Amino acid sequence: MPLTREQIAQRIAQELKNGDYVNLGIGIPTLVAHYVPPSIHVIFQSENGLLGMGPFPLEDEVDPDLINAGKQTITAIPGAAYFSSADSFAMIRGGRIDLTVLGAFEVDEAGDIASWMIPGKLVKGMGGAMDLVAGAKNIVVAMSHANKQRESKILKKCRLPLTGIQCVTKVVTDLAVMELKDGVFHLLEHAPDTSPEEIQQLTEARLVISPHLKPIILN
Repeated sequence: MPLTREQIAQRIAQELKNGDYVNLGIGIPTLVAHYVPPSIHVIFQSENGLLGMGPFPLEDEVDPDLINAGKQTITAIPGAAYFSSADSFAMIRGGRIDLTVLGAFEVDEAGDIASWMIPGKLVKGMGGAMDLVAGAKNIVVAMSHANKQRESKILKKCRLPLTGIQCVTKVVTDLAVMELKDGVFHLLEHAPDTSPEEIQQLTEARLVISPHLKPIILN
């Protein structure tokens, strides 16, 4: 059974390490903040100028002036810092972000990611994704494994315009957790009631099944 968007985010939250500075992209990645394990303390950064981003606000906590890079209203934790976009991108480009979680249209076995545009469709802009994939130390992608036509989005070579090259370290889809090593996807975990054979059929890229393959377990 495929994972829901929330379950993908819940699994990605297991990648967080104590003390990490983390940037969450638009879409599924923003949900990761809801599933941070109680024993883990991380600091969320928003590229529009906030370090110490808190959870989404309750109705009586909404401050229309406090938003993330996706224009969603947010809260700030005690001790949070506000600064310019220039300073924010200096953090990102300077390698100060330990982990970024991004959505994607496609990823390939070289570790390339296409996440910002589909030719012929309206594009609002690149945003901070290109800087994040170049500057962050660890890139985890949250995405669906295949499109609505059941065509693989895990490819030998991306077909859409690239956001970054040779940068993706791990991909969590609705069917699988895969790690990229030496130009090959390694299947580490599979969704409940989903077989490695089914995942292989929906994966265009080379896929190695780990000898330690296990079901995805959500806390």
